[in-house]
Amino acid sequence: MQSRESKAASSHGGHSPADQSSHTSTRVARDDNGHKDGGDVSLPPAAVSLHLASLYFDYVHDQLHTLFQKPAFMSDLATDTTPRVLRYAMMALAARFSLNEYFDGVSPRTRGTKWARKAASLLDVSDVSLTSIQACVMLGACRIIEGDAPGESVYYGIACRMAQLLDLPHRHCKTRLERELNIRVWHTLCMVDEWSSSGVRVPRQIANPPLDVPLPMEEMAFLQLRKNEVNDPSASLDQAPSLLGQMIALNRIFRDVNALNSQAADAQVLPPDIRTVEVLTARIEQWEAQLPSYMRDEPANLAHYAAQGLGRIYAAVYLGVYHFGQLLYYQFLQGAKDDQHNGSIINAFAGRCKSHAAKLCNMVYAALDTPGCDVLYNMVGHILVIASTIQIHTLLFSTDPVDITSARQRLERNFNILLRLRELWPSLDFCMMRLQAFHKACRTSMETSFKLDRWMLKFLSEFANPVEDRPDERDSEWVFGDIVVTPSSDFGVNTMATMIRADRYAENAGPVTATASSAST
Repeated sequence: MQSRESKAASSHGGHSPADQSSHTSTRVARDDNGHKDGGDVSLPPAAVSLHLASLYFDYVHDQLHTLFQKPAFMSDLATDTTPRVLRYAMMALAARFSLNEYFDGVSPRTRGTKWARKAASLLDVSDVSLTSIQACVMLGACRIIEGDAPGESVYYGIACRMAQLLDLPHRHCKTRLERELNIRVWHTLCMVDEWSSSGVRVPRQIANPPLDVPLPMEEMAFLQLRKNEVNDPSASLDQAPSLLGQMIALNRIFRDVNALNSQAADAQVLPPDIRTVEVLTARIEQWEAQLPSYMRDEPANLAHYAAQGLGRIYAAVYLGVYHFGQLLYYQFLQGAKDDQHNGSIINAFAGRCKSHAAKLCNMVYAALDTPGCDVLYNMVGHILVIASTIQIHTLLFSTDPVDITSARQRLERNFNILLRLRELWPSLDFCMMRLQAFHKACRTSMETSFKLDRWMLKFLSEFANPVEDRPDERDSEWVFGDIVVTPSSDFGVNTMATMIRADRYAENAGPVTATASSAST
C-alpha cells in the first residue's frame, strides 16, 4: 500500500498551478545548452525560471536561509534585472522540486549541478556586496547538499567576512526594504555560521556578534514593504514578533547545547553537567512561555500560518527547538549507571529526550499532512535520523508495549520520509549510512550505544559527513518487540524497514530472528 509520504512525494507542495502554467511549451522552446555541463550553461526559459524561483521560496528560503524579499525578487526576475549569479544559484537549489516536463528524464538530485557550477564561476569574491553575500550563502547550500561540508564552510566564511567588512546590520540604507534585508541576511549568517562550524568542528567566523542588531520584522509586514519606501532610522522598532526572530533566539540556545555536548564528549568519565542542562532547560521553557498564543505548537496555528503561506517556516521553528531538545538530553539515554546520585533526574532528562524526539516527528508528520506546509529541506533528513535513533532506544530498552508500538510506527514513517528526501538530496545518502553505522554500534554493544563520546558527538553534529563504525566492544542482541536481531544479521537500512513491516505478521508467531537471509527479502 502506498504510504502518505509516497503520495505526498508524487505531488509535493501543491504546485500543479505553477507546473501547468509553464508545462505546455517550455520543453519545445528550451535551449539545448540548458542540459549541458561546462562553461556555456544557459538559464531555463523565462516561464520555467519563474516557476523554479517560486519553488525556491516555497521549499528553501526561510528554511535553509533568509536572503531576499519574494515580491521584490520575483519582480526583478520578471524584468530580467536579477544578477545572473543569483539566478543560477537559485535554479540550482530549486530544480529538484519541479514536476515540469522541462526536466523529464533528469534525476532531481543532479538537475542543479550545472547551474551551481556556473554560479560558482560567476562569483567575484573581490566584489564585497550584498549580492556576493547572497550568492555565497546559496553556493554554500549547494555544496552541503552534495555532502561537501568543507566547501559549505568556505562559502559561508567568505559571506561572513564580507558582511563584517560592510558592517552589514548597521550599514546606511536608503529604503526600509534594504535595511530589513541587511538585518535578515546578517542573522542568517550568524545561524548558518553556527551550524556549519559545528559540522566541521572549527571556530565560528562571527564569534561575538553585536548585541544591538534588531530582530527581523514580522513576516507579513516584511512581505508588504515596497522597494521605494524610504528608510527612517528614527522610526520605532516596536513590532510584532516574527518566526525568523524565534529561530534566531533558538540558535543562541543551540550554540550552548553544542558547547555542552562537546565538553561532555571530551570528559566522558565525569558525571554529566546537570546544572548547565538545567539552565538550558530553563531557557527553552522561557522561550516557550514568552511566545504569543498564535505561535504555540498547536494544529490551529499551523493551519493559520499555512493559510498565510508561512506554514513551512512555522514548522521549521519547531523542528529547530525539538531538535535542540533531543540534542540537549541525548547523553542521558545512556542512563544513570555511573551516577546513581542523580539517577532520578537523569531518567527525567532521558524522558525529555524522547518527548522532544516524538514532538519533532509529529511536527514533520503534521507539516506533510497539511497543504502548503510540507518541509522537504535537506536538514529534515538529519534531524529525523537523530529522532529515529531515539525510537530505536525505546525498541531496545522499553518494556511498555504502548511505547514500543509508537516507536515502531514512528520509525517506519520516518524511514518512508527519509527515502523520499533521498530522492531530492544527495547528502541524504550520508544520513542513511549514518543510521546504518548507528545500528552496527548498537549491535556490537547495546550497553554503550548511547554514550556521548567523540563518536557520538560526530554522529549528532557532523551531519554532512559519513561516520566510521564504532570500535567493537562486545556482541549483543537487538530486540524489537517480538523481533530479535542477532549479531550475525546482515542488517542494513533496507532490513530495518523490512523488519518493522514483518512485525505486523509476527504477533502470534513468537519471536522472529532476523538473519542474513531475511535481510535480502
